[in-house]
Amino acid sequence: MTESAENPPDQPRPRLVAPRRDLDRLHRRAEFLRELEEAKALRDRIAPRRARRRLLREAMRRATYHH
Repeated sequence: MTESAENPPDQPRPRLVAPRRDLDRLHRRAEFLRELEEAKALRDRIAPRRARRRLLREAMRRATYHH
């Protein structure tokens, strides 16, 4: 028998390379997340008071939330 015990002949072999459309989706997602971070940084630079308030609210939420 040429097939190993891990991959019986009726089972498809696992693919090591992702399909092209999955790679395209991952690239688009990574680009979107980069642009989102840039937009958040720009918003924080334009409205520093709003950014400070948001950071304080997040800190208070973290301080008061216990698992």
